[in-house]
Formats: sequence, structure tokens, C-alpha cells
Amino acid sequence: MNMNATLERPQTQAASKDLKSRASALIDTFRARASEAETLRRLPDASIQDLKKSGLFRLMAPKRVGGLQASLHDFIDVVAEVGKGCGSTAWVLGVVNAHNWLIGLFPTQAQDDVFTATPDAIISAVIGPRGKAHKVEGGYRVSGFWPFCSGSPAADWVMLGGEVLGADGVPVDGGDFLIPIGDVEVKNDWDVMGLRASGSNSVVAQDIFVPEHRFLSLPKAIGGENPGAKHHNGAKLYESALVPVLAVGIIPAALGIAEGALENFKQRLPGKVVSYTMGEVQKDMPATHMQVASAASKISAARLIMHNTAEMITQAAENGLEMSLEDRARCRMDCAFSVRLCLEAIEILYLASGGSGLAVGSPIQRASRDLHAINMHGLLCLETNLEMYGRVVLGLPQNTPLI
Repeated sequence: MNMNATLERPQTQAASKDLKSRASALIDTFRARASEAETLRRLPDASIQDLKKSGLFRLMAPKRVGGLQASLHDFIDVVAEVGKGCGSTAWVLGVVNAHNWLIGLFPTQAQDDVFTATPDAIISAVIGPRGKAHKVEGGYRVSGFWPFCSGSPAADWVMLGGEVLGADGVPVDGGDFLIPIGDVEVKNDWDVMGLRASGSNSVVAQDIFVPEHRFLSLPKAIGGENPGAKHHNGAKLYESALVPVLAVGIIPAALGIAEGALENFKQRLPGKVVSYTMGEVQKDMPATHMQVASAASKISAARLIMHNTAEMITQAAENGLEMSLEDRARCRMDCAFSVRLCLEAIEILYLASGGSGLAVGSPIQRASRDLHAINMHGLLCLETNLEMYGRVVLGLPQNTPLI
């Protein structure tokens, strides 16, 4: 049962069911294209069009620009549902929607720049401050190199993080610059093992002019100072804590991947005889029962943690409360912990799959590769988050501004 179901009004429940149904209808299609997508190293054009037609790219975009303005709970459920079919597709869907939410914090002119002409605009991003910018009249001049820009082959815009340098070269601010995709160079350099079809290419900008209204200061945004948040007819979604929402934005793909792999493992079991035994049927073996129970429990726990994190963020925003540093740190920690649980679950099943699980076309080996990739994301690295959260719990100075 979805842990947030009792918190929703009937009409909200109906809307949630509709959104999830749209995602469910695409699972088999995306599963059938998974191998093609990995060969392309990006999502097939047909998958991009399917997501646009379904409206799921607009899941977290503000209503004022034609978005669906869904809850964080619906976001988790919908992206996870897509992940049952294709992990890379779910990853791109998740990050694009996280970026659409972030657009809702930009000045309204920036929001309109993106969505007025293209309601289904796709925004790729590298949030980290990898670039350099200088203030000029009317805006900024931005340069830099940003790897890991997921979904970039299909993007209409990019949001690129950078430091704003003063005349003396010392950073005076930092944040994200919103740039049309035609103003930057997208490298075709994404050639990896995990999330192989996510098209997470590198992006290069050389002295690009960015108008002032297409810049969002991250230090101010983390502190709750967001120029666009007050223009959404009281929608508290865009008053939510910045880093916790961005962390939630990259976790539900892992849940869907794990749930899909568990189903695949179960489907493979009937009649499967374990090699080098006296003809034992794998489904009847006590070892298999414990493996499946352990994996299923980890996945269930991951789902509960994800929704609990979403509820912490939602309740704080709905009540007009600023989340404490410790609560924000916990959200980031729990996001990392939940995706590690998904990885641990599938590693159990992968090892229990035998040699046939190694086949290139095997969904469970693809799930293992994709989950390793998600767990290696800088914001989700478990060890980094353990240190970050431990320091906060112990009252030591935080070791990162991204909390």
C-alpha cells in the first residue's frame, strides 16, 4: 500500500491513479526497446515521443506553464513504474522532472522562456558548479565543461552550474544558468556500462551570454529565497527544501529497476533446475525462499524510505516550516540509503540467477549495471552521505553546502 494514500483526498487519489496508469501502459514498450536504447546510448526518439504524449515529462512542471504540478509521492510512483520497463528511460524521466521543478524557482520570465513556445520542453542539467561566470551588463558570460548531462541528446535547454567570479577572480555567488541547447556543444561521449541509454553526454559552453533572469543563485535557493516560488497560486511544492527535492528527484528509477528485476527473477523460476545438483528445482529450494524474501524486503524498505522522505519534505512545505539542517541531511542520507537497498536486493537475485543471468539481453544484469550507476552518483554515494549525516548528527560543521 502506498504509505501516503491515507493523506490524499479522493480526487487526488484518482489523479494519482491516472498518472500511474499512464506510466504502466508504457512498461512493455520501454522494456522491448531497452536493448536498442543501449545500442544508441540514448533514448530512442520513439520513447521521447511516448513520454511527451503521455504528459509525463510535465509531471513536476508548474501549472502556470502547463505542467501537472504533481506531488512528490506521485513523482516517485510514476517514475518507478517506468523503471520496471527501462532504467535509463526512468532515469531521464526523473531528472527532467526534477529540473522542471527547479525551473519553478526561477523568475517567471525564465519559466515562460522555456515553456511558452514548447510546453513539453526537455531540460537537461548538471547542477554542480563546474563552470565559471562573470557578471556583465544585463546578465552573465558563462564558460565551462559539464560531464554527465543526462538526456542531453533530446534536450531543448540545459541548466548548468557555475561559480560567479568577481573582478579579482574570487567567487561571489554560484548557481545555475539556463541556456538554450543550441548555444552549447553537446559531446557524443557517453559510453558506459550503467544507465547506458541515458545519453548523459558532456556539455561545453564558451563565453555564452545568459540573461540575468535565467540565473538562480543556489546559496539563496537553499536558504529559501527563490524568485519564482511565490507565483504558483500558493502551491507549496515550489517552497520545498531545495537539496532534499533534488535528491528525491534521482531515486525512484532505482526503485522501479529493482521491482522490475524481482518480477523478472520470479518469472524465470518455474521449472528451472539448478546445475550441478541432483535435479533440484530452484523455486523449491529453501535458499531461494530466503534470497527472494531478503531481496523483496529490501525493495519494500526502499519504497517506504523514499515515501517517508517525500512526506518529510511535503509536510514542512505545507506547514510553512523551514526544514532543519538535520532533517535536510537526513533526507539526503535516506535517499542514498534507499538506492543502496535496491542495489543490495538485486545483487542477491543476480547471483542467484546462475550463468544465464550473464546474457547481454538479460534484464537482471542490466538492472545490476543500472543500479550500480545510480549508486555512484555524487549526491547518492552512500559513504559520502554517511560522513555528511554523521557530522550533522554529532553537531560538527557541515562538510558540504548541498544539504
